[in-house]
Amino acid sequence: MVKGSGKAQLLALSIALAWSGATRAQSTDEEDLALTYGDRALITIATGSQQPLSRAPAVASVITAADIVAMGATDLDQVLESVPGLHVSVFSAPFNPIYTFRGISNGYNPQVLMLVNGLPITSVFVGNRGQAWGGMPLENVARIEVIRGPGSALYGADAFSGVINVVTKGAADIRGTEYGVRVGSQSTRDAWIQTSKSVGDLRAAFYLRAGHTDGSTRVVEKDLQSTLDGLFGTHASLAPGRVNAMRDALDARVDLEWGDWRLRTALQKRTMGIGVGLADALDLDGRVPETRLYVDLAYQKNNFAPHWDLSAVLGYYELKNYVGDPAYKLFPAGAFGGAYPNGVIGNPGHDERHSNASISAFYTGFDQHRVRVGSGYRLEDMYRASEIKNFNFVVVPGVGPALVPLPGIVDASNNPNLVYITPHKRNVRYVFAQDEWHLAADWTLTAGVRYDSYSDFGGTTNPRVALVWDAAYNVIVKGIYGRAFRAPHFVEQYGINNPVNVGNAHLKPETIETNELAVSWQPSGEWRINLNAFQYRMHDIIVATPNADPSTGKTFQNTGDQTGHGMELEASWNPVPALRLSGNLSLQRSTDEASGKDAGLAPHQRMFARADWNLAPSWSTSMTLNHVAERKRQPGDTRPTVADYSTCDLSLRRDKLFGNWEARATITNAFDADAREPSVAPGNIPFDLPLPGRAFAIQLVHKL
Repeated sequence: MVKGSGKAQLLALSIALAWSGATRAQSTDEEDLALTYGDRALITIATGSQQPLSRAPAVASVITAADIVAMGATDLDQVLESVPGLHVSVFSAPFNPIYTFRGISNGYNPQVLMLVNGLPITSVFVGNRGQAWGGMPLENVARIEVIRGPGSALYGADAFSGVINVVTKGAADIRGTEYGVRVGSQSTRDAWIQTSKSVGDLRAAFYLRAGHTDGSTRVVEKDLQSTLDGLFGTHASLAPGRVNAMRDALDARVDLEWGDWRLRTALQKRTMGIGVGLADALDLDGRVPETRLYVDLAYQKNNFAPHWDLSAVLGYYELKNYVGDPAYKLFPAGAFGGAYPNGVIGNPGHDERHSNASISAFYTGFDQHRVRVGSGYRLEDMYRASEIKNFNFVVVPGVGPALVPLPGIVDASNNPNLVYITPHKRNVRYVFAQDEWHLAADWTLTAGVRYDSYSDFGGTTNPRVALVWDAAYNVIVKGIYGRAFRAPHFVEQYGINNPVNVGNAHLKPETIETNELAVSWQPSGEWRINLNAFQYRMHDIIVATPNADPSTGKTFQNTGDQTGHGMELEASWNPVPALRLSGNLSLQRSTDEASGKDAGLAPHQRMFARADWNLAPSWSTSMTLNHVAERKRQPGDTRPTVADYSTCDLSLRRDKLFGNWEARATITNAFDADAREPSVAPGNIPFDLPLPGRAFAIQLVHKL
């Protein structure tokens, strides 16, 4: 448990570490020691330029391609779970990941900004990464950068509780041709090829991958239809039944570099099972199709003018979630006393386009200052909303929302009295400034502010300040303050014909203020230890609130407040060159201010440990352990607390198996733990969301 006295102890420990390091530094040549204790990890998203991770003005992590290979990870979420302070949970439909930073958890997860090569991929529909995100292939990932804490001073909306930047491989990272295959349990199969080529000043990289999995075979014991069966005296529920977690994936990417210009394009197609059902009632045949197209053209010129470095980006991102044929059954055949013999069919879909342009520049003409200024424009256009269904919502006075059958399946897309939302767009303009000021030889102050102007809810200003002190050759201390915001998504603003949750066009953005104290200590060349403490306060959280007449349903309002505090400890140790041990411990408490109770869902404790061992020439193995503990229910949810769980993943790799072939075998959840993530209140899935059990995979890779 982390209480007020715990914060004082952390502060005292930080000062003690810094003092001991400073005392030792007085009798040592710091320049020579810096060669031994230097920081090899680099990060870009903390300031917009590459710098050592330990000195970046943020609490951050970097996972490199070498880290990914060493741990044997095959899924992006598996890698992100290794980051301290970040827990990967799941949403019920269609088992999309919830990236929970420091206890801030929400079903659609709009409080986290994900970037691909520095550009946002947020869906304006519900503020997440799309209805069928389905992850990213790791073979084509050069590194993953993660900031825990606010980032709106640089990145604007949704850089609220954390920022994740996935950097894909370019020609310099691939160097030749590589192809591989992976097969495993649950009918898992993947195949990919990536290659690079240089022609004069043109450098090109290409990547193509296709994959399929049937997904988890775990069973849901009861669902919402089980409860309705008890009310109507029916037996329509498909529970107990397995989770619908299938996934088909296609990825294609082209990366072209020529001088100061870089063009990147990518296509991702996903078809995912509906998880435990769109309405928390099992749907074994439901599919969520989605196509994403990325295009960005970047120009970067150092020494564009005396003391000026310039960069500019034009970007386009299109997301298609259109469902042309009936695909989802909200409730199975025979639901509601037999009123729906073919099931309750409701198929919402949407398409959106995002266009953006930005320009920024670094100015180094001031002594001891490095100033960055920039501005940009973004158009977020949900240009089509579609819906096919065989029911309508009506409000029965004194009773509340009710379903009424329609005469067959109806295309409601162009009917404002039936469709769940209509097309909308918003314009965003922004400017920002940042100053990296070297106050003294061992002190750097980074201060920045960004102003965003939204066409639908107005403007918001978000500052941040970070003071970094090189207390000694092996001790770095950071103090950080930041403010961030989360823009309301379109369902919260413009949802209609669904009295359960009606949109509110007058919503304001959610806001958060965070304070952090961090210490990085390297007691020897083999040891690295990082410790940080944080405290935050969230305001104007968007909550679906009962109307004055509760029978008319709920409307989204800015009525929530939440506070949180905690600490994160991480360490790595190389006792011998062939062995690396690492791990982290995360503790947090989050409180819903209205009820005074735990905000729920997020683990109070999480421990992660990893061992990488080169056990013989060309042989290496990795083991990871993940322990998730103390998850409370949301206020008002009277179910017992969610059970703790521990999982273990194992990987064995052989380089130079024959020729240039590499082989790897992996086991995830090796001991087949019954791991579950919490279902949200009121508990339509009473026994929570089961995670996959034990799974095996074998991979072969050939490099030319």
